[in-house]
Amino acid sequence: MNNYVIRPFQDQTDFEQMQVLEQKVWGIEPTPIPQTLTVHQHGGLLIGAFAEETLIGFSYGFTGFSNGHTYLCSHMLAIDPEYQKTGIGKALKDAQKQEAIKLGYDLLTWTFDPLESVNAYLNLTKLKAICDTYKVNCYGEMKDGLNKGLPTDRLKVDWWIQSSYVNGDQTFTDEQAIIFADYEITPAGFPKISLIHSEYASNKNSVLVPVTKNFQEIKTKDRDLAMDWRMKMREIFTQLFAEGYAVVKLLPRPDKPVHYYLFVQKNLINLEREG
Repeated sequence: MNNYVIRPFQDQTDFEQMQVLEQKVWGIEPTPIPQTLTVHQHGGLLIGAFAEETLIGFSYGFTGFSNGHTYLCSHMLAIDPEYQKTGIGKALKDAQKQEAIKLGYDLLTWTFDPLESVNAYLNLTKLKAICDTYKVNCYGEMKDGLNKGLPTDRLKVDWWIQSSYVNGDQTFTDEQAIIFADYEITPAGFPKISLIHSEYASNKNSVLVPVTKNFQEIKTKDRDLAMDWRMKMREIFTQLFAEGYAVVKLLPRPDKPVHYYLFVQKNLINLEREG
């Protein structure tokens, strides 16, 4: 489905449509227009996907600053449910990358739930963002349908958009990776993560960690199991990040109830600016 155009926001109507789409996608109070408009005019970036003149997806980023480095914080990415899984998310991120380079950025950051494997595949495998930061209960208690009832743990990804890693040929495979954690199947048929560190050594170049394919279904039908996934993933990610790993890919496993995160030693990733 390619009958849409992607462009930066241009006028008041674009910002008004963003509010409508926020409510449709998340059921939340929309971001005030004076805020989004001011952000867009002062170093931030709002980009929309439009089917004719109707907004069907958007990305919203604002300027961040840390340790002397300016970056773009990509705060929101929303796709109309009728257009999801059609490639619009990837197209919006590609456009965001090009516009951010024009504005002088070399780094974009954002967060996502490590138990949402679809988001992980886009962020890590398709875009080649990386992550070595785990934020425990990042947003506190949230009451929307996706987050209600569980700690809002998040991965903060870094997308070095002018690096050799993102724009070049460097890639990583699981050819010699070891299994850091495995899984078992519950009587109800859901995967349950199990920690098996016995063969693990921190000098390994790459390791694999499973993630359930259907976290929202588990949340709906077995809240205790959902919490178990949250707590064990917290333990695993924080340990591996502390030992110098970064997560670089989500590897699909069509024949299994889980996919796998691929971790590599961060010092192996070529984050030097290309050229």
